[in-house]
Amino acid sequence: MFSFGFSSSKLKPQLKMAVHRFQISANKKTAILKQQMREIAVMLSEDPPREELAQIRAEGLIREDNAVEAYEILQLSCELLAERIKLIGSAKDCPPDLVSSISTLIWAADRVDIPELTTVRKQFKAKYGKKFEEDAVNNVGGILNERVVSKLSIEPPAAYLVQVYLERICEQFEVDWKPKNPVAPEKMSEPMEAPVGYSVQYAGASGFGEVAPVTTGTADADQEISYFKGGKSDDGDAGGSGDGGLTTPPIVPTTVAEPIVQPASTIVPATPYVEPNTESSKKDFEEVDIFVPAIPSAPTDTKDDTKSLNSAPKPAADTSSSVSSYDDLAARFDKLKK
Repeated sequence: MFSFGFSSSKLKPQLKMAVHRFQISANKKTAILKQQMREIAVMLSEDPPREELAQIRAEGLIREDNAVEAYEILQLSCELLAERIKLIGSAKDCPPDLVSSISTLIWAADRVDIPELTTVRKQFKAKYGKKFEEDAVNNVGGILNERVVSKLSIEPPAAYLVQVYLERICEQFEVDWKPKNPVAPEKMSEPMEAPVGYSVQYAGASGFGEVAPVTTGTADADQEISYFKGGKSDDGDAGGSGDGGLTTPPIVPTTVAEPIVQPASTIVPATPYVEPNTESSKKDFEEVDIFVPAIPSAPTDTKDDTKSLNSAPKPAADTSSSVSSYDDLAARFDKLKK
């Protein structure tokens, strides 16, 4: 049978490992916080500044900063309990000066990413009973560390704190930025309002920017399309619903352009299609029979042929009769045969 009772030899190593785990997690979160601060400074340095997105990032920045602060306090509690492990093991009841530290570790076991605290919680439950664990989880009598409870709370930070963080980041990174919508004094303790998109650039994807107001183009109904808040226009006239929201845009009459009709005198009729005459083209390219004479066979006696060729009179060097006709060639071949 496995025993799940209290063991001081098992509790002390878990507390020591939790101390190192808290230190590693705090260092990691600190490095991430520095990177997030640079990103927020870049957002506020743009033109126009992405103020609403920076506020959301600052809210997460505050939550991580609070977690690092709580980790350091819990780390101190683990250090203290590891040093007093013999007192905890020898005493039947929890020492009064350690009730707050032990109860805070039990309460924070499910709220931090430190797996060693789960084992620590089970050890203290086995030592002091289930009722002691329930009182710690429910914070009966306010025995928990108020600072740890506040830093690990899931409630969003106050809007004023978010604005202060943004201003401190701009001072650190030398960014010239002022809040477009400062927090009102009556809303300083309330959470940040949901974004409405006032810091989103018009036509940011195309880069065209804000489009000029559209008019109808007609003299009788030439009115400007405008969207304004609070139910009043720039001139102070009431419009739309009086509930302080966005007013309904006015209906703009539109005209349909008449089609352009071309005069009949300017229309040029199309020329009819004429098929090509294939028979006439065939007659122009009729085949012509060409007679090619046969080449006579060579004589058998080469010596006589050479003598007769040498003794034959040479034709006159006339340019008009440079090429002998077919009859002259035939006569010469007859003489050679004789």
